[in-house]
Amino acid sequence: MQHSFGLCYITDRRGLQGRTLPLFLRDAIEAEINMIQIREKDLGTRLLTELAKAGVSHAYRTKTQIVINDRLDVAMASGSAGVHLGGQSLPAWRVREVAPDRFLIGVSCHSSEDVRKAEAEGASYALLGPIFETPSKRAYGPPLGLHLLERAASQSVIPVYAIGGITSERARACFGAGARGIAGIRIFQDAPSIHQCVQEIRRLIETR
Repeated sequence: MQHSFGLCYITDRRGLQGRTLPLFLRDAIEAEINMIQIREKDLGTRLLTELAKAGVSHAYRTKTQIVINDRLDVAMASGSAGVHLGGQSLPAWRVREVAPDRFLIGVSCHSSEDVRKAEAEGASYALLGPIFETPSKRAYGPPLGLHLLERAASQSVIPVYAIGGITSERARACFGAGARGIAGIRIFQDAPSIHQCVQEIRRLIETR
């Protein structure tokens, strides 16, 4: 199943520097981010579900799809478009067995073999990284680099999104290597304006 996301914002409310996540979600949706992964692992079920429902409500009839990190129960209860799975999550094939039609299943991958496995198990897309050096991804080993991104993307039917150290300037190289999109936290949250950030990356996509 092919999707045309392009840009995936992963949330981190603790890094918003005084701004609130619900308001930033609204800004991201108005900026026409293709996908938002709500990744607030420390929130309890009730608060996470409320946040997810707010995001889904804001995104209604827009170009933005909301997915929930790890919590399939919250994703389904909130009417979100899908769930994103990490290394300790349920396998994609098990989620596919119980999920409704057209439910998005994303999988975090750290090698081309991981991408192939995710595809075989029914994933909708893969986040592959870290592509570049970034403090938040050091636990996953050294950067994979553009060569591995290119190999994984060329061998995959499902979309592969680059994550890890992505900047607006590096986005062009990722798309040139075959990535169907980019994903990240700081690239969007640290930008002076998320609207301008999205517009800049869109121009890169159109001119690559």
